[in-house]
Amino acid sequence: MSTFNFLSNDDVRNQVGQSYYTATGDISEGDIGNDHNVAVDALTIGIPLITSGNLGCTLFFRNTGADANNIVSISPKNTNKIVGGMTQAAAVFHASGVLGKDLQNTKATSKKGDWVALRAVSLTEWYIIGGQGIWASES
Repeated sequence: MSTFNFLSNDDVRNQVGQSYYTATGDISEGDIGNDHNVAVDALTIGIPLITSGNLGCTLFFRNTGADANNIVSISPKNTNKIVGGMTQAAAVFHASGVLGKDLQNTKATSKKGDWVALRAVSLTEWYIIGGQGIWASES
């Protein structure tokens, strides 16, 4: 399975597909390889259940809303969790690793362009493989 959805077969000008969210919803299996852009406040984006068919895939999320305007919530299924960490604001953040808990780009500190990448590394765990901005685990 390919990690990214490319819009062209031209290896010099490959473009990753883009998904834009204006309402709360789930990522479809067909959109797994796209970049996921969120410009509207208070949306929850549901990520697919990890299966043997999508194990190893990468999900890339970008906050495209105005600074200090968007809380972006990335929501795993109840049998999956988000684990791992990233350096942010001179500190290291580690996701809670609790089943079904969201990862959130905090509204007050959000900046246009904040991003996070997650990879399905087991049948229950999405790992943070990179990011920028202030993110927190749902309490």
